Amino acid sequence: MFLVLPVYQPSAHLAALLDDVRSAAPDTRVVVVDDGSASAPVLDGGGVVLRHGTNRGKGAALKTGFRHVARSCPGADVVCADADGQHGVRDILRVAEQVRRTRRIVLGVREVGPKMPLRSRFGNTVTQRLFRAATGHAVRDTQTGLRGYPGEMLDWLLGIPGERFEYEMNVLLYAARAGRPIEQISIDTTYLNENTSSHFGVFADAVRIYRPLLRFAVSSLGTRGDRR
Repeated sequence: MFLVLPVYQPSAHLAALLDDVRSAAPDTRVVVVDDGSASAPVLDGGGVVLRHGTNRGKGAALKTGFRHVARSCPGADVVCADADGQHGVRDILRVAEQVRRTRRIVLGVREVGPKMPLRSRFGNTVTQRLFRAATGHAVRDTQTGLRGYPGEMLDWLLGIPGERFEYEMNVLLYAARAGRPIEQISIDTTYLNENTSSHFGVFADAVRIYRPLLRFAVSSLGTRGDRR
């Protein structure tokens, strides 16, 4: 299993996560994709660091990681996680095991509740409802960064459009359209300082996420009309 970590201006939580991974699952191969940080992250004790010269976005960073895995170890499963302290090794390994068992996309789902920062709670609730209205599928956490993919899906993932935060939404939309099942498991999530380390732009990135949702809904209505 490969653990792909897209990072931008990473904090000390990256080093802590890498230490935890090495202790709990030493066979895990780690790929850190530095998306144009001013100071490049240091990966001590094994693993690969891939670098973008400029900030290209989370989607681009994920694709760089997927491309590396597909070339270096075809067929290997991938788990993607955020390196800002939100995701623990226990849940990363649970997602990996679920991928291994089911050969499906697996989402680590955060529970919407008082512990979730208000902006995340509001955004997640709205997006969840819009996604269900557009696709007919219930995904409890469309914005989770903890996701697992079987190795045989990497070529498909590389063909999905999107360079920034909209990429992860597009993955779910394309999966819904293609009839690819999505597994969901509840995870523990730690929010540090109300998640202020997040690089998600409340307005610009929200627009990027909702735009493909709207396009999907409109195209679905057109398809239904053609069938009448």
